[in-house]
Parts: sequence; structure tokens; C-alpha cells
Amino acid sequence: MNAAVNAATMATVLMLVAGAMVGAVVGGLLTWMVQRRVHLRVQSAEVARARLEADAAARADVGMLREQLARHEAESSLTARHGNVSELLAPIRDTLTRYDAVLAQIGRAQAQSAGAIGERLDAVALAGESLRQETQKLSQALRAPTVRGQWGELQLRRVCELAGMLAYCDFEPQVTVRGEDGVQRPDLVVRLPGGRQLVVDAKAPLNAYLEAVGAADDKTRSAHLATHAAHVRTHAQKLSAKRYWAQFADTPEFVVLFLPGEAFFAAALEADPALLEIALTERVLLATPTTLIALLKAAAYGWRQERASADTAQVIALGQELQQRLSVFDEQLGEVGKGLERAVGAYNRAVGSLDRRVLVTARKLSALQEGSPSLDAPAFVETAVRDVPSDLSESPRDPLPDPSADAT
Repeated sequence: MNAAVNAATMATVLMLVAGAMVGAVVGGLLTWMVQRRVHLRVQSAEVARARLEADAAARADVGMLREQLARHEAESSLTARHGNVSELLAPIRDTLTRYDAVLAQIGRAQAQSAGAIGERLDAVALAGESLRQETQKLSQALRAPTVRGQWGELQLRRVCELAGMLAYCDFEPQVTVRGEDGVQRPDLVVRLPGGRQLVVDAKAPLNAYLEAVGAADDKTRSAHLATHAAHVRTHAQKLSAKRYWAQFADTPEFVVLFLPGEAFFAAALEADPALLEIALTERVLLATPTTLIALLKAAAYGWRQERASADTAQVIALGQELQQRLSVFDEQLGEVGKGLERAVGAYNRAVGSLDRRVLVTARKLSALQEGSPSLDAPAFVETAVRDVPSDLSESPRDPLPDPSADAT
């Protein structure tokens, strides 16, 4: 029984060992098969990659061969046609040569122009610097009251010249009058037609204006402009206090305050819009060169009209004098006509007496002598003397106007 158990145990062990061996064999076989499949896949990928690389190399070789073949064919064709191509390119080569020459000439011209422009720019820079220095000197000079006054009077004379008043001598600069407040000296007295006069005084308040022009910010500029407007108002009040209209006869009840620049007046009005109205209430008319020229142009026109009236009066006086002289000449001419009529009558009577009393006897004597010429009486004068026209002898129906009436 033990033998049977042992035999069974041995059989079981053998079976287990056989199963283990079979499992090992099967597992190894499966492992080999898997590894084989992986190896085959790797070999297939390598073969495909090698095939692709071979195809790419073959294609590159074929492309290179084709390129070499095309280059060879092109070189052969170019070599065959080199002569024709050279002939075709000859005009282009000549044109390019001329073009290069023109470009070189243009380059030289541009270089010369650039040099000239540089010299001009240097000259402009020097001129600008000189202008800046001169402007600075002028600004400094205009800050002096004496220079400002002389410049204002010069501008005033220039305005009178532009208005045509110098040619007619219709202004008297620097006229001095003595009033209740002492000696007063306006800058200009313009003589108007009819013996009237217009007083003009020039002022150039520039200190505050120049400071406003050179101000760095708007606040400072506004402050200086306000000061400038205050200076102009002060000048207007002082000029009104002089009462020039009371010192000159036939003068309008206002005086002209001349500002020698449009910008000065505009800046003052910008800071004080009521400045013009305030000046008018003070009987002061603020005038710039433009407005003063217009005012003087009107005065010059009035002078021309007055001279035209004077010329008209002179023409009328000459006409009246000519009329009187023609009347005297008419009387004398009438006496000459009457004398001619008497002379013609006496001549005709003498001719009649000659024909009736003298030539009768002469003809009888001629008849006694054969071949003697015949005697004829002179012809009578039958042309009558014309009468003097009555327009000269009679006075005109419409008398000429009185020159004194037109002159006034």
C-alpha cells in the first residue's frame, strides 16, 4: 500500500515536472515567437528605411544627371550661338556705356550742386546770425525813449509821404504853441481844406510790448500785455489833457494818437478791449499807420478838390476876361467892316465916273487913230462885306457863374 502511494506520488511529481517542462517549453516558444515578430518588424522598418534612402539617392542621382545633361546642352547651345548673342548685345553694351557716362556726369553735377548748396546754407546761417544780432540791437535801441520818439516821428513822416501829403506840403512837423499849461509841441499838424487843422501826436510805448514778445509763458505774456495797454491808456489821457483843439483855430474837438505799428495797437486791444472806447471818450482817436494813411488820403482828396475848384474859378475868370476882349474886338471889327463898305462905294462911284466922263473922250481920241488899243472901264466891286455875327456883339443869355461863389 505504501508502494502504491509512493508510485502515485511519483506519478504526480512526474506529471508536475512534465507540466512544468511543457509550460517552460511553451513559454520559451511563445517568447521566441514574440521576439521573432519584433525582430521581423525591426528588420522590415530598416528595410523600408533603406529602400527610401536608396530611392532618394537614386532620384538625386537622376536629378543630378539631368541637371548635368541640361547644363551640357545649354553650354553647347550657348557656345554655338555665342557669335549671334555678342552681336545682339553690342547695342545694349553701347547704351550701358553711354548711360554710365551720363550717370558719372550727373554725379559730378550733383556733387557741385551739393557744394554750392552747402555754401548757400552757410551764407544763410551767417545772414540769420547777423539778422539776429541786428534785431537784438534794434530791440535794445527801441527801449531808449529818445530812439523810440525819433522812430515814431520817422514813421509819421513816412505815413504822410505814402498818403501823398508831402507833395502838397500839407503838414507841419514839430509845431510849437503856447497855452495855459506852457509850451506844447505836437508832432504833426495837418492842414485841411478850408483853413482847418488836425493835430497828430506820435507815441511808441514799446517796453512792455517787447517784454511780452520775449515772454517764456502765457501768464507772463498776459501780464506784460496788460502793462502795455495801461501805457497806451496813460498816453491817451495825457494827450487829452493837453487840449490841442483849444490851442489851434478851426480844429476838430479831438486829437489823433499815432501808434507806429499795427501790432502795438492789436496787442493793447487784446489786453484791454475797452481801450478804444475809453480813448474816444477822452477825445483821442487811436490810429495805426493804416488808419492814419486812410485819414490823410481823405485830406489829400479834399485838397485836390479845393485845387480843382480854384482852377475852375480861374477858368471862369479867364472866360469872362476873354468875353470882354472879344466884345471890344467885335466893335473894332465892325468899324473895319464899315470902312470897307465906304471904300467899296467910293471905288464903284469912281469907276462909274471914269467910264461916263473920262473914257468917253479917250475912246473918241482912239477912234481918230487907227490901231490904238481899246479902253475898257475897270469892273465894279460887287462883293459885299459880311456882317459881324451877332453872337459876338450881343451879351450871352446865360451869364457865367461868379468865381468867388465856387471858391467858397
